[in-house]
Amino acid sequence: MQPWPKRNALTIGFAHAAYELRDEYLARHGEAASFEVRTVDELKARAHEADVLVVSGLWRNEMLDGAGKLRFIQSVSAGTDQFDKQRLAAGGIRLASGQGSNERAVAEHAMSLILALARQLHLARDNQAKHFWRPMIGDRTRREDELGGKTLVVVGLGRIGMRLAALAGAFGMHVIGVRRRGGSEPGIEKIVPPTELASVLAAADIVALTCPLTPETEGLIDAAALAAMKPSAFLINVARGRVVDEAALIAALASGRLAGAGIDCVHEEPLPADSPLWTLSNALVTPHSAGETRAYERNIVDMLLENLGRLERGDAGLHNQVV
Repeated sequence: MQPWPKRNALTIGFAHAAYELRDEYLARHGEAASFEVRTVDELKARAHEADVLVVSGLWRNEMLDGAGKLRFIQSVSAGTDQFDKQRLAAGGIRLASGQGSNERAVAEHAMSLILALARQLHLARDNQAKHFWRPMIGDRTRREDELGGKTLVVVGLGRIGMRLAALAGAFGMHVIGVRRRGGSEPGIEKIVPPTELASVLAAADIVALTCPLTPETEGLIDAAALAAMKPSAFLINVARGRVVDEAALIAALASGRLAGAGIDCVHEEPLPADSPLWTLSNALVTPHSAGETRAYERNIVDMLLENLGRLERGDAGLHNQVV
């Protein structure tokens, strides 16, 4: 394997539709040559220049065909399902995820969706737009609710899931975790494997998805899983759209079989204009913004610099290494 080039001999490509990653890098007195692109087409045109790419959503695996210099990809996102890992490994290209860069933001966003649904903030905002002052409600099942004593099932106990569990504990909620590895964690009453998911869904007042998208989690929340949940329950998805059977979720929400859902990610993004999710009053949709934070650029460049240092030293492992 060829030795890693000196920092001043590298070219780093920063590729993101919005984030100011190159500005953050230059503010750290970055020594490498660098460029920034904002679209897939721009990245396709310039990928051949890069030794290092900092990218996530703009990546397309066919870009490997012309990226002869590329040796390292620092993903901007925690998820890396968009990268062909076998091709990267075969080409000697290292990959590290952005896991942890927005764990606080995503967990807080999930908690915000839970609070908004419980306190009906989305309906209040709708009423505000209509200049409607809603009267007090006699039917207890239709009133705002409290979280204390409720049961939250967290599917995926990585950094985000564990932080969400801690936040839920502060509200006096009972937390059940779902992950492949058993064991116990402070503040979590029980941890079950994915094979036992159905057994805990019926106990859940809220189910929060914080798991990665894998062949095992794709379609995990299907019609049968939704049918196992209480009609009064909420589903929160800050994972990936395809973890949920979207048609089954829409049917459950439209029929009232499920009380509500806080949805940050969907099958097709942007959400198509004709999707029923736009108009369902018991669906609260955010535009895959759970991970948005003013600290994102700083956190990603921290990881980039850490990994460049490891590559220069010839360290075997990277921070958040994937390939």
